[in-house]
Amino acid sequence: MDDAVVIGSGPNGMAAAVTLARAGLSVRVLEKEDSIGGAARTLPLTLSGFRHDVGAAIHPLALASPFFRAFELDRRIQLTVPDVSYAQPLAGAAGAAAYRSLGRTAAELGRDGSAWVRLFGPLVRHIDSVTDFTANQMLRLPRSPVTAARFGLRALEQGSPLWNVRFREARAPALLTGVIGHSIGRIPSLASAAVGLVLAAHGHARGWPVPIGGSQAIIDAMADDLVAHGGVIETGVEVTDLRELAGARIVIADTSARALARIGRSVLPRRYARRLDRLKYGDGVAKVDFALSGPVPWAYEPARRSPTVHLGGTRWEIRAAEAAVASGVTAEAPYVLVSQPTIVDPSRAPAGRHVLWAYIHVPHGSAHDPTADVMRMVESAAPGFRDLVLASNAYTAHQLERLDPNLVGGDISAGAITLPQLIARPRLSPHPWRTPVRGVYLGSSSTPPASGVHGLSGFYAARLALRDICDLATPDLRLR
Repeated sequence: MDDAVVIGSGPNGMAAAVTLARAGLSVRVLEKEDSIGGAARTLPLTLSGFRHDVGAAIHPLALASPFFRAFELDRRIQLTVPDVSYAQPLAGAAGAAAYRSLGRTAAELGRDGSAWVRLFGPLVRHIDSVTDFTANQMLRLPRSPVTAARFGLRALEQGSPLWNVRFREARAPALLTGVIGHSIGRIPSLASAAVGLVLAAHGHARGWPVPIGGSQAIIDAMADDLVAHGGVIETGVEVTDLRELAGARIVIADTSARALARIGRSVLPRRYARRLDRLKYGDGVAKVDFALSGPVPWAYEPARRSPTVHLGGTRWEIRAAEAAVASGVTAEAPYVLVSQPTIVDPSRAPAGRHVLWAYIHVPHGSAHDPTADVMRMVESAAPGFRDLVLASNAYTAHQLERLDPNLVGGDISAGAITLPQLIARPRLSPHPWRTPVRGVYLGSSSTPPASGVHGLSGFYAARLALRDICDLATPDLRLR
């Protein structure tokens, strides 16, 4: 038996495997599916020659994650950083855009430009301290208490009824609410505000990078490094009982908390297993991929240059749509997150063609097909979009869980993003990745810092395992 076994090959699982292999351990990754990457896979979902990302296509944390920075991801794969991080079309040709340049963003926000700078300026200037505070578990002293306090006060403002006192017009609050919508949940709330502020700050600090060739490039870079350091990856292997891995010194599960409870039932203490089962899952997404004959003709011109576009209207309209989903109803005019990576990465489609994916938020486990909703919402902001569609492929929230079991009920965060679950994920502990069974760790998005392609949940679990089991320090992850 190998020194360490990692269950699952998503970004967190691969980060854990790389960290352990770099420390000199023999590592084996076991993946249930026939290909590695989990929701970070890139697959031909529509027509020949069109490559679509199963999950995220744009990666706000690719240049910010402490794991990816140590791993020097930007030297291993090609990342392109667009000038426009995200755009928010409004009625007609109106809208707002978040540029990498904070100043340019402010200049186009009119009377709210100075308010935007006051909101984000301190966070952008101290982005590494913001990352230190937000990209880890909450039961720890931040390295910069001042930055943590600044961030907390802003989250309190944007997560409470005070959320609009800063703004005087419609564009800035709509732009901010569009990025807050990534959290999936009622708006305003402290947790959703925190997520939105982090993403928006990264959009101005280092930008939102796009990996050339698709998200699979990130996974393949980690797989190449793992194999170069003696690691082994097996696909088509499902672990159904932790006792199957009894010979391994370390087991790290890149699975949902619920899945670990299931496969660990024979060895995990009953109280801990119940805690895993009690982790609450949030509402889901329903996603549709399109193969297009040309670029989307957005009426709001900056949206044509932004790989990420948020639809749903004003701050108040997005709030209403998210409230409907939280109440168990699919909104008639839903919030739509659109990803159009081929405007900066033409390698994903035949010459002159494009790929686009979009998701709407739906109640947990919904069987609602999002295609008509997305078509209607995109067409309203980009007249003529329908005529560009060559093919489409949709996944309901229920089907997404079948595609990747970590997306429980379509919840892309492997656990609802709420303030209690950001503090206790999956339980209240200074080391939430450790289970009561020696050598067994949970290293998925069901642990801090939750969702996103950052590798940190697996990295923190592996780092803890090295200290606990092997009395080893965190290895050097740099390219060599």
